[in-house]
Amino acid sequence: MRIAIYGAGSLGTVLGAFITQGGMTVDLINRNAAHVDGLKRKGAQIIGTVRMTVPVTALLPNEMTERYDVIFLMTKQMDNAAVVTHLKDHLTDDGVICTFQNGLPELSIADIIGEDRTLGCAVSWGATLIGNGVCELTSEPESLTFSLGALNPGRKDKLAQIKRVLELMGRVEIEENFIGARWSKLLINSSFSGMSAVLGTTFGEVAKNRRSRLCVQKIIKECFDVAQKAGITPAPIQGKNVGALLDYHSTLKRIFVFAIIPFAIRKHRRLKASMLQDLEKGRPCEIDAINGVVGAYGQRYDVPTPINDRVVEVIHGIEAGRYRPSFENLALFDDLLSS
Repeated sequence: MRIAIYGAGSLGTVLGAFITQGGMTVDLINRNAAHVDGLKRKGAQIIGTVRMTVPVTALLPNEMTERYDVIFLMTKQMDNAAVVTHLKDHLTDDGVICTFQNGLPELSIADIIGEDRTLGCAVSWGATLIGNGVCELTSEPESLTFSLGALNPGRKDKLAQIKRVLELMGRVEIEENFIGARWSKLLINSSFSGMSAVLGTTFGEVAKNRRSRLCVQKIIKECFDVAQKAGITPAPIQGKNVGALLDYHSTLKRIFVFAIIPFAIRKHRRLKASMLQDLEKGRPCEIDAINGVVGAYGQRYDVPTPINDRVVEVIHGIEAGRYRPSFENLALFDDLLSS
């Protein structure tokens, strides 16, 4: 297979290192010239919960000449229309784009290249770009899992091929309920990534503080309520039924969920949201494709999502320079937490 990772930042560099180390050829493509230069000169240097240095093939977008059987798409969604249109010309006749992006990007990608060429993957691990060619894997090795699926159920051939590629890094589940798998990932991103970006800290610190943990809990509850009204059944994450674990309809279960949140996220406690990494670099982040999607679905199905909406509001305030990522921003949620 000819494989490319387009948008090989933190996650893509780690994945590319594992694939290359596993004996397959993959091109790591990124528009960050300094990062690409670091990869070319010193290889992909992975630190954190796994340590390795792997020589890789790295390219700038304008250096692409090949056509690929699969392109793993890992860019932010803000420029998806232009990016996917560009990548369409770099696919083989039977080639597919498998998006690793957050939210629910498959539908808009399929509008450009068709459902039969659109696959998606939700990951349950995280990484941070430390320097040019250097990435920190922030999740524990046993949590390196992938939820793979397709809009067109007839693409079982491609799903099986891509499963073998991703298994060079971790456990892969092919999801029959792919939208449910996407929603489960959206639930985690909305709660922990959203609050990590608001507060300027790791998932573990978000869960440790009782007020921010309450925000997380309320975000999760909003996600479950919207999913129920929309007819979406959130899929298990790493074998755990997230609905049975984190949804609640009684005071006793609500207290239980609040207590277990730090334990539920412990394998990813070092993780720092990619949205926060963008904000720290002065770049806009994809909050509208994460918490914003929950709010949009909430409006469509008449389900209130006040905490998700406030996260979006605060993040846009950070982008505009009115706030900075800090625990001081918890005060901006006080009126919602008391209700």
